[in-house]
Order: sequence, then structure tokens, then C-alpha cells
Amino acid sequence: MRNSISATSVFLLLHVILFSVFLQSTQCSNFSTDESGNLLEEICKQTPLYDLCLSSLQSNPQSSKTDVKGLARIMADTLLANAADALNYIEGLIKQSPEPEVERSLAYCAELYIPVVKYTLPQAIDALTNGQYKFANFGISDAAKEADACEKKLSGSTKSPLSDWNNLVENLSDVAVAIVNILIEG
Repeated sequence: MRNSISATSVFLLLHVILFSVFLQSTQCSNFSTDESGNLLEEICKQTPLYDLCLSSLQSNPQSSKTDVKGLARIMADTLLANAADALNYIEGLIKQSPEPEVERSLAYCAELYIPVVKYTLPQAIDALTNGQYKFANFGISDAAKEADACEKKLSGSTKSPLSDWNNLVENLSDVAVAIVNILIEG
């Protein structure tokens, strides 16, 4: 009889342990979801453009399941996608431009954006993935510099047709750089 009580006690104890492990794993998964939401807010508070940071990261479903490095990667990918869209827009304007001076300025902007889209940002993203944060920071910040140079070339007596794109690329770059700086600082 004593062995059956011990077996029953062990059986109950095993169920209690398994149940508590199950509860802990459930609570941990909920905590990590809450934690990632807090992580997004905490990271975005450390950037110059909190709303842009938060909306950009929240629009990507992977952001709720990643760490700071992953958030930096998502932001860099978002920057690359928008820089590519800006380049496509510039190329469309070049085809429509009847004025040679405007066409030259747009071609200048395309020459600035092409290496950013094809080389600089992809290399920066690779560097970020490989933990080479300073190199990633340099490449990402270059996108803002090129967008600014484009804007200066186009700004004159009339409003630049690329102001919105250039500002978006600059702002996304500033946010991505701020997140990479968090990684650099450890």
C-alpha cells in the first residue's frame, strides 16, 4: 500500500511540476510580446523621430519578435525600400521632364541615389547583420547625405519635386542611425 501512495504522490507531483512549467512558458511568451512592445517604444524614444520610428517598426510583423539588432535591420530595410522607391520616382520624372535644366538636376539626383540603393545600403545591411555596426552606421548615414545633396541641387526658386522623398529618406536614415548607435554603445 505504501508503494501505491508513493507512486500516486509522485504522479501528482509530476503533474503539478508539468502544469507549473506550462504556465511559466505561457507567461514567458506573453511577457516577451509585452517586452517587445516596450522594446519598440524604448528604442524609438532614443531616436530623433519617435513617431516615424514607431510606425515604421510596427508596420513590420517581425518587429514584435526581435531584438535591437533586428529592429535596426528592419529600419535599414525600410530605408532601402524607400530609397529604391525614390529612385524609381526620379527615373519616372526624368522621362517626363521637358526642361533640360530640370532633367539635368533629376539625373544628378538619380546618380546620387543609384549607388545608395545598389551598393551602399545593401552593404550596410550586410555589415549590420555581421555585427559591424560602425560600418553599417556609415553606410546608412550616407543615404541621408545623398538625399540632402539631391534636395539642395533641386531647391531653387521653385519647390523641389523630390522634397517629400528626400525628407523621408533623410528621416528614415536618422532613425536607423540612432538605432545602430544603440548597438554601438552596447
